[in-house]
Amino acid sequence: MRGTGAAGGQGQRSSRMGSLGRSQVIILSYVLVALELTCLFMRFSIMPYLTRQLGLDSVAFGYLQTAFGVLQLLGGPVFGRLQCPASVALVANLVAAVLSFTCIPISTKVVSADAPAAPPGRPDAGVFDLKAISRLLLRPGVLPVFLIKVVSGFPSGLFMVMFSIISMDFFQLDAAEAGYLTSFFGVLQMVIQGVVIGRLSSYFSEGALLRAGVLVFVVVGLAMALMSNVFHFCLLMPGLVFSLCALNVVTDSMLTKAVPESDTGTMLGLCASVQPLTRTLGPTVGGLLYRSFGVPIFGHVQFATNVLVLLVLWRLPLPQKTDKVW
Repeated sequence: MRGTGAAGGQGQRSSRMGSLGRSQVIILSYVLVALELTCLFMRFSIMPYLTRQLGLDSVAFGYLQTAFGVLQLLGGPVFGRLQCPASVALVANLVAAVLSFTCIPISTKVVSADAPAAPPGRPDAGVFDLKAISRLLLRPGVLPVFLIKVVSGFPSGLFMVMFSIISMDFFQLDAAEAGYLTSFFGVLQMVIQGVVIGRLSSYFSEGALLRAGVLVFVVVGLAMALMSNVFHFCLLMPGLVFSLCALNVVTDSMLTKAVPESDTGTMLGLCASVQPLTRTLGPTVGGLLYRSFGVPIFGHVQFATNVLVLLVLWRLPLPQKTDKVW
């Protein structure tokens, strides 16, 4: 009876795809993600200035960000004492949860004729089934792409988790100016990920886009090592955003296409765990690097790491078929 009820519930949620229409589901998904990220960056924007008022240095701020990354990685709903932004984020995410549960279908993946099929008779994997996760990572073409996703994006992740401190100490920006710079970053990400990557995917293969993103990472890393003010950072920001978007969108697309439809959710969960992993290790490592070597070290690490990744990519067989990735 429980299985029948669950199947009926899934069927009802899947049928909402037809009642809303595919375009409405996509628009609603974008709105929910934008709402969640807006609430998240409300916290990011005030934390460095609050910690500075409390007398914490950059390393202590890194420890604080690491604690946040651990909680995010574990997924535990830990709520502290509410500031106005936290209250707004709580209410907004409750609304987003209701909308996503009632309007977003369980499965939106289109099954193609040559898509890998799930083995017959295989039992459903548990949420924390490490064997199922290992099985997915060991599928052909999955582990190399996943490692590229983690390794290539980690240096820029170090810089981004320390960006609040860098904007305050190195760029000498106040809270309002740092907010404008973050908004500029968000607008660039929206345009590049929503328009540029989609257009390029119509003309170039996923492998070509991935190599291009890593190559731009190399150039941006070199420029980051040489920058000395916020104007220089604004000049290199489009390249940084392009590389981040290309890396995330293309690798997510490649990884979900490499697994059966029944494992799409698990693979998306693995892809989503990369950012919490960066936010767990990055603040402590980034804080120590920043205090010891200054801002240029982030550029040096990004340059060296992505040169090695680029050399691996040239020898790695990647999809050559031109296919849209969004």
